Amino acid sequence: MCRPEWRRARVQAQRLAESARLRRVRDRIDREYARPLDVVALARDAGVPAGQLSRRFRAAYGRSPYGYLMARRIERATALLRRGDLGVAEVALAVGCTSLPAFTARFTGLVGVSPALFRFGATGTAAGGTAGTTGTAADMGHASDGGPAAVARWAATPVRNREAPQAAGSVA
Repeated sequence: MCRPEWRRARVQAQRLAESARLRRVRDRIDREYARPLDVVALARDAGVPAGQLSRRFRAAYGRSPYGYLMARRIERATALLRRGDLGVAEVALAVGCTSLPAFTARFTGLVGVSPALFRFGATGTAAGGTAGTTGTAADMGHASDGGPAAVARWAATPVRNREAPQAAGSVA
């Protein structure tokens, strides 16, 4: 094996090892999203410095490890809020957020509506009825009628605060 081929093989092996390391970090975040996780602990377990892990994770997945963790928590929170049997504070604790105001701010920033409004939109209608009580297509809410299913799909799409719709009567 001549020297350039040896170097290429070594670089390819390093890239594969880096990819596997990042995948393990991402899988750990997916599994343990409700536990207290920080970038320093994730990096220590992966055997790399925290700054390097953050840079490489962002390059591979488009967001920092902390951003990915929070997106995973909010994704799980939307599912729990859609169920409707837990309050906002209970959902925040269930997904690993210890501060309700921080959870509400992050949820609103990513989803575009507050957790309470999301829960209301996902579990009931403006008339006070519960979605899906009769089981008809009209009660299930399709995208065309703006029912709860459409609200849930819309709210589950991440947006940034500046892209979130302005509340009625608010000044830009």
